[in-house]
Amino acid sequence: MSRRRPVVAIDGPAGAGKTSVTRAVARELGYLLVDTGAIYRSVALAAQRIGVAWGDSDGVGALAENLAREEAIRFVVTDAGQRVLLRGDDVSTAIRTQDIAEGASQVSAIPRVRAALLDMQRRSGVEGGVVLEGRDIGSVVFPDAEAKFFLTASVEVRALRRHAELVARGEPADLEVIRREVRERDRRDSTREVAPLVQTEDALLVDSSELGIDEVVARIVGRVREVERRLLSAP
Repeated sequence: MSRRRPVVAIDGPAGAGKTSVTRAVARELGYLLVDTGAIYRSVALAAQRIGVAWGDSDGVGALAENLAREEAIRFVVTDAGQRVLLRGDDVSTAIRTQDIAEGASQVSAIPRVRAALLDMQRRSGVEGGVVLEGRDIGSVVFPDAEAKFFLTASVEVRALRRHAELVARGEPADLEVIRREVRERDRRDSTREVAPLVQTEDALLVDSSELGIDEVVARIVGRVREVERRLLSAP
């Protein structure tokens, strides 16, 4: 279909700053934000709450299918900003722990889970004017996205950012452990059989290792504005 406003796909490894950047980009553009990482985190949290192991492909797959059928994971905008609801429960904070991040990485590698949630993601952006972040937005979810970006940073920078985030929350944080976890998530995300993390040929690479969030956002928004003008001028 021909869209008058683009789908903005922001992919990249864990800890590259996708969540903060995506929120700022969506706010600057006035677009809807769909945090696909939050969807997988919500599945991991739901599994944990009912005692289904993240490595249980059948159990987690069935759970994901039920959540999709019920439309149990929703994004809502409140005075406090955009929130994530899991069966009506605000889990915006609960899904941001390091433990749930690990769970999300595991459940997202399950083909049945990815299939169950794919349509949910596609429905959210079919008309354009939406910003999505994840690992496979530009490669699998929206291969026809008009504005694709691959946001990354060095392992050291990403580990330091995660360490600072956990310390700020008062959670245990061992920098060396976090480094190992970042490397392991990179390996797992880029080598999984289904929808591996990859930079598509038509995605703009943005390395945030030495850039502030405002610089990253400005670079992405600038490119999206160019795409908007092109779409508006199309017959």
